[in-house]
Amino acid sequence: MPRRVVRSDAAPADPRGNGDLDVCAVATLVAESDPHGNLIALLQRAQGEFGYLPEPVIDEIARLSGLPASRLHGIITFYAQFSTVPSGRHRVCVCHGTACHVAGASRITEALEQELGVCDGDTTADREFTLDSVACMGACSQAPVMRIDDDTFGNLSADRTRKALRDLRQELGLQPPVGAAVGEGGEKHA
Repeated sequence: MPRRVVRSDAAPADPRGNGDLDVCAVATLVAESDPHGNLIALLQRAQGEFGYLPEPVIDEIARLSGLPASRLHGIITFYAQFSTVPSGRHRVCVCHGTACHVAGASRITEALEQELGVCDGDTTADREFTLDSVACMGACSQAPVMRIDDDTFGNLSADRTRKALRDLRQELGLQPPVGAAVGEGGEKHA
């Protein structure tokens, strides 16, 4: 079923609740790109600018480029790199490929769910972390494996997983989630 596209010259509302969307930013992205020849790069830049691809941004790119929004949605939903929902500043991915699954990836995911206070596929309330499972990271010899942003951690146990996340939190100056339990040595964890 085709998606209804509303064409309007009015600026769409900012999905982050900050008043109007910065249409100038979308217009600049489209003007500096070739949407007909390199749409993926334009969508990557837009996602980099806004953190994800909210509907108003997609509609504005479609309006300014003259491309149907359905074409943009086809690309956005095909490639895993794109997201239409807000995600955390830091993406935590756990490999659940065959080698990692056999080596205990579910225990790694459970430890992260407890530590972050969210379920797999969700984002923390402070929008600092998004937890996702992925099919394979190509690091089978280090199974089980997780990646936080661009850093890969291998040969994990639940304890090493918690430590890696706590170290990152400390490095970033972030506090554990409210209601975190106190563990061995008096450190807090979820």
